[in-house]
Amino acid sequence: MKTVKDVSEITGISIRTLRYYDEIGLLKPTQLTKTGYRLYDKEALARLQEIIFFKELEIPLSDIKVILENPNYNRKQALLTQKSLLEQKRNHINRTIELIENVIDRVDNMNFELLNDEEVKRIVDHSINLIESNTLEKIAEQFVSIETYRNLLEKNLKDEKMSSHLIKMYGSKDKALEAMLQETDNRACFEKQQIEIDKIYKQFSLAKQRNDADLAQNAVKRLSESYKKMFKIDNARYLLLKVAKDYLDNSNPVLIKATDKQYGDGITQYIGHVIQYYYGA
Repeated sequence: MKTVKDVSEITGISIRTLRYYDEIGLLKPTQLTKTGYRLYDKEALARLQEIIFFKELEIPLSDIKVILENPNYNRKQALLTQKSLLEQKRNHINRTIELIENVIDRVDNMNFELLNDEEVKRIVDHSINLIESNTLEKIAEQFVSIETYRNLLEKNLKDEKMSSHLIKMYGSKDKALEAMLQETDNRACFEKQQIEIDKIYKQFSLAKQRNDADLAQNAVKRLSESYKKMFKIDNARYLLLKVAKDYLDNSNPVLIKATDKQYGDGITQYIGHVIQYYYGA
C-alpha cells in the first residue's frame, strides 16, 4: 500500500489533486486508516496512470470517469482508439504545417490565372512524347488506350481547383509551366517515378491484404514524395486528395477498373480511404 504522499511523489500528481479525485469519485483510495489517511494499492495506481494518460489527451475528468466505469471498458482497445485519433490529429497538423511553409515564400507573388487549353495540351503532349515505348504499351493496356490516358491527364490539369492549386504552389502560371515541362525533359527521372509508383501501388495492395495500417500510411507518404518529384512541388496534398476523390466517386470507371485489375479488386477504394485518413480529410 502507498500513502497519498507516496503516490504524489511517484506520479507527480499533487496531494490536493488526489484528494479532489477522491471527492468526485474518479479515484477512491483502496482503504482509509483509522486516522483517516488514504492508502492506494497496485490497482488504484494503475487506474491513476490511466487517468493521467487520458488527461494528457485533454479529455475532461467527467468523461474519463465515464470511460473507466464502463463495464465494457477495454484498456487495450481504448489505447488503440486514442492512438488512432492522435495519428489523425498528428497527420492533420503535419499537413497544415507543410501547407503553411509552402505558402510563406510565395504569398506575395500569387497569380491565379489558370492553365488554358493550349498550355494543358503542351504539358500532356510533352509528357507522353518522352515516355518509353514499352511503358506506353503498359499504359495503353492499363487505360485501354493512350488516348484515354491523354484525356485523363488533360481532364485533371483542366480541373479548376487542381490548376489553381498547382499555380499557387509554384507562385505563378509561368513557373508552374516551366517546372512541369522541365520535369518531363528528364526521361530517366520520369521513368524512375513510373517504376516507383508501381512499387507503391503494390505496397498498397500488400497493406490491404495484411490489414496493415502503418504500411498503408507509409505508402501514402511515398506516393506524396513521388508526386513532389514528378511535379516539382513542395506539397502534394491536393493532388493526392484529388486522386482519392476520383477513386471514391468512381469518376473514371475505366481507370478504376484497370487499376483494380492490376493491383487487386477494391484497391482504388482502399487507396482513396487511406489517403483521406492520412490527410485527416
